[in-house]
Amino acid sequence: MDAQDEALISRLIDHNPELKTLVESHRDFERQLDEMYRRPHLTSDEDFELKRLKKAKLAGKEKIELILAQHRA
Repeated sequence: MDAQDEALISRLIDHNPELKTLVESHRDFERQLDEMYRRPHLTSDEDFELKRLKKAKLAGKEKIELILAQHRA
């Protein structure tokens, strides 16, 4: 997300509980993914979890983008 999006999120987050939950989840997914990327090797279960986290993070980002688009207009 760019600086404008971050500024818009900062303005909306206290008034939009869904956005707050999505942003917190997105940040948590980023943290979990960063931890997994630091591992030299992943088991097949960890690889599956990595893919699940990526999909969940992307789905959340798309929802965040929809909320932001509604407020940009």
